[in-house]
This record gives sequence, C-alpha cells and structure tokens, in this order.
Amino acid sequence: MCGIVGATGLNQVLPSLLKGLEKLEYRGYDSAGVYVNGGDAGDFLVKEKGRVSMLEAATKGKNITGTAGIAHTRWATHGGVSVENAHPHMSEDGRFYLVHNGVIENYDELRDTYLQGVKLQSETDTEVAVQLIDKFSKEDGVSTFDALRKMISLLDDNSAYGFLLMDRETPTLMYAAKKKSPLLIGVSDQGNVVTSDAAAMLDVTQDFIELMDGEVAIVDQNQVRLFDAQGQKLTRDAFHLDINASETDKGVYPYYMLKEIDEQVIVAHTLSQHYFDDEANIQNIDASIIEAIQSSDRLYIVAAGTSYHAGLVGKRYFEQWTGIPTEVHISSEFAYDQPLLSQKPFFIFLSQSGETADSREVLDNVVKQGYPSLTIANVMNSTLTREADFALPLLAGPEIAVASTKAYTAQIIVEAILAHAVGQSGLDLKNELAKVAVEMQVIIDQKESFKDIAEQALQNRRSAFYIGRGLDAAVAVEAALKLKEISYVQTEGFAAGELKHGTISLIEENTPVLALLTQSKTAGLVRGEIAQVAARGANTIVIASKSLAKTGDAYIIPDVNELLMPLLAVIPAQLIAYYATLDRHLDVDRPRNLAKSVTVQ
Repeated sequence: MCGIVGATGLNQVLPSLLKGLEKLEYRGYDSAGVYVNGGDAGDFLVKEKGRVSMLEAATKGKNITGTAGIAHTRWATHGGVSVENAHPHMSEDGRFYLVHNGVIENYDELRDTYLQGVKLQSETDTEVAVQLIDKFSKEDGVSTFDALRKMISLLDDNSAYGFLLMDRETPTLMYAAKKKSPLLIGVSDQGNVVTSDAAAMLDVTQDFIELMDGEVAIVDQNQVRLFDAQGQKLTRDAFHLDINASETDKGVYPYYMLKEIDEQVIVAHTLSQHYFDDEANIQNIDASIIEAIQSSDRLYIVAAGTSYHAGLVGKRYFEQWTGIPTEVHISSEFAYDQPLLSQKPFFIFLSQSGETADSREVLDNVVKQGYPSLTIANVMNSTLTREADFALPLLAGPEIAVASTKAYTAQIIVEAILAHAVGQSGLDLKNELAKVAVEMQVIIDQKESFKDIAEQALQNRRSAFYIGRGLDAAVAVEAALKLKEISYVQTEGFAAGELKHGTISLIEENTPVLALLTQSKTAGLVRGEIAQVAARGANTIVIASKSLAKTGDAYIIPDVNELLMPLLAVIPAQLIAYYATLDRHLDVDRPRNLAKSVTVQ
C-alpha cells in the first residue's frame, strides 16, 4: 500500500519525485522520503514523518541536485510511524538505497541468520532486505543485480514486494523487482521512470512496461533490461496509457473526493457509450464472456470493501436477470476458507485498482483449480485483469481519494450491463442509464442540501446508523463505510428488519438513524422501523425516492427504475460523509490509518 517512484536521466530529478509522491499519497501517508544521487555533489537522503508536504519542506535549502533518485510514501506495516522507519532505507556503509512496497514475512529469520553484527537503524523488514544486498555484494563479490536476486531468493512464498534499488557506485541505474505488488517502468526520451502507479509519472511519460511477478529490471536513462526469475533476458513492448496528466489533478475542487462524486455523471455516460451501440445493442463484451457465464450454474462475486458492497447490488441483477444463483464473498475470508463450490462455478472479481492483495490470493486459487474468471476493474493491465480469463473496464478514470465513489457506481453499472447482456432484464437499459445520469446531476447540483443534513444530524455525534431493506440495505452498508472511514463517526449499516433483533438497544436520545427508502415492496415496513427508533429518541433522517416520500423526509431522490436506485441513493450518503468530515476539520481525501489500494494482506 506504499507508493514508490524513481527516475533516471531527468534534468533535475527531485521536483519530479516530489510531484510523483504527491500523486501517490493515496497509497500511504504516514511518512515519506527521497534519495537523490548528486554525483560530485554527493548523496542526498531526506526522510520525514507525515505528509509529502513535510518532506518537501525538509528538502528546501539543501541544494539537492541530481538526475537520478528514488522516493517513497509509506503506509506503516512493520515498525511504527517514525523517521527511522521511513523509506528509503540505506545499507550500513551507505552504498545501497532501497524502497519497498509489500511485506517480507520471514524477515526476522533472515535478520537472525545473516545479519548478526549489523546495526539496524529501523524496525522494518525493508532494512533487512537492503542490508542483505550489501552483505552479499561484499562477501560474494557479485554484482548488484545478482545480490538483489539472491536476496529475493531467500524470501518465503508468502512475501510480497515491489523493490526499487539504487547503488551509489552506478549512479544512473535503478534496479526494480516485483511479486504481488504493482510496479511499472515508464519510458521516454526525457529519461526512464519506475512507479507503483502510472498516474504518478504521467507528466514524464504515458508509455509503460509492465513488470511481472518474479521479474527483475535494470533501468538506465537510455534503456530498460528485463530478466525473468531465472535471470534470462526478456523483451516486452511498452503499452500506452491514454490518460491526460490533468485527470489526476484536483483542478478547481478543494478535495479529490468532491471532484470524483461529481464525475459519476460522466462515468455513467462513458460506460453507456462504451457498452451500447447506437441501437442499444451490447458491444465490447466478448461473446465468450457471455457464453461462459450462461454455461455456469452459480456465480461467485469476490471483492473487498466498497467493491464488496457493489457486489451486493450486482447479485440482484445477476439473479433476477440471468436466473443464475449468485453469491457475494469477502475476498480475505474466501482466500483461506473456501466454501463448497457448485459443479460449474464462474468467478467475478470486482476491484478499483486491480491489485487488491486478498482478491489476488483468491484468483490464484481459482486459476489453480481451473475455474473460469472475470475481473471488472478500473485499471486495465493490472494483475487481476491480466490473470483472470476475461476482463472488463470500469472506465471511471483515476480515483485518487481514499474513499471510493465513482468506482462504486461504475462497478454497479457494469454489473447491470453484464447481467443484461447475459440474461433478460426486460429493460431498455441504455435509456434507463441515461435517465440515471440525468438524475445523478440533479442530486449533485443540490449538494449544499447535504451540508445542512450533515450538520443537523451528525455534528458532535460519535455514532450513527444507516438502515434500509433489500437493495437499500446493500447501499446502507456502503453509506456507513463512507461516513466512518473519513469522518470517524462510528457507523453501522444493516437491514432495517434486524433492528428489533438487538441493535435497537443502542438507540439513545438524538442517535442519528439515516434511513434509505427507495423500494416500494418494503417501504411500509421501513416506515414502521423508522417510527420504532424515533419513539426511542432517535434523530431520524429519511432519504426517500419521490414516489415513496412523505412530508418531513430530509431529502427526496428523483425516481428511476427501482433496480437502479442504488446508483442515486448512494450519492446523498457520499455527500453527507463529505460534509460531516469538513465539519470536523478533517482531511477528506486522506483519512488516518487508511490507504487507497490494499496491496498487502
């Protein structure tokens, strides 16, 4: 979940490294550091606790010059948040500098076996790795490349890594290696770069070479050399990313989250245009995907966090429109406690980044068992899209805020389109999604309404509840996650009918209970449950669809087809979370202890 960036051959590398780190802060922001090889001017290593802005301030006045360097923004795993534990880590003699994303599971054993007498400066697994490289280089007399490969050979099978290494004796070279953690090599006439996310280096290049698991690369300012796990040379063409660097900027918005909430309208239009032709026929979904799903006897949606919540909505589409029983599973549980499967299962993986570690573990198991799989992700050329049998893009564009918004709605839309393609929805889905996009804009244009709701309901409150039934219950768990992950209001989301089975005991005077009410079949029941909590002192905030609304409801959602109401109902929840967080003077985009892309288990 850490962010890595490195470059060689740039005129002055420090500004590009710092700008790249700013783009990678969604991957971790406990601490940050940078190493620049300044040639005759010497080496520059600067590390700081906190945000990249703190690191940038620490570099001022140091006259850091150089054309090659590496940098890192950290989400703490081994060792607390401190300058000593920040990356890059340096070998004892100051020759090697290493940044790392991932976890070395057997680092204790390696330290005790090989590094007796070496004084470690940190508590991290990464420092063990760089000290091993230094040891092997000295004692075995091997090249930096071979010392790196030997260190990697000692890591156990459960370890994950994205390594980027520099040797002060070869100042223009970077050494990169990866397993289970994303790492890309960018190539350009200006120089070459290595990064854990292409968005960090779009100002330098839009052409990238993918590094696969087990591979090692030597990156110079003019060339890239790839090697497989056995040290044999490889060749691989670069792919071009058609993304403008400005798409990863906030522009006029104060926070990425607000920008990405607004962009959901564009995403809805983009997906409709991509997956439907002018006559509303399905396009860009290969017939083999449809056939594979149709021939299955059960679908298994596997995901984590917000993507899991999107899967709860998608389950309804697949079951109602295709007639295929569908299960939704949390990837971190499924990976180590696989349930009894049907005879002909088909797996659907949902992910924003395409690099979610828990989902990757499940996919590895699925591939070994020979079951067909599809990944729906926002980042094509990611590990999950590459290793599944099939892949479909979300086309949501870069999502930078830790709290996912547009990726969630994109996942629901693609699930709906796929279920429609496989089965019989009975809808003119292209037209229905066009209506959804229009009404999304209506809600977004009224965003100030949710500032008032957030202040009235949540100011100075420590806990809250979201309730609903059916599809509203699925949205409620996502709504609760949005609120708690950025405002730190402890929030539960659950099926409204479960109130009376224990949770209602938590209702006190003025406890906020936010009710989603968009499904006609259960509207009366939810109204009854709202009355039950109100009678016990709860502050009830009802968000209802126009056809089901009553006087006193806090916000009225425009009507669309009920099965597509989750696409609208979630937007008020996103905006309420946004304004509740602003009201607490917290960082909307960077909540504490969280990172955007969970690339370690």
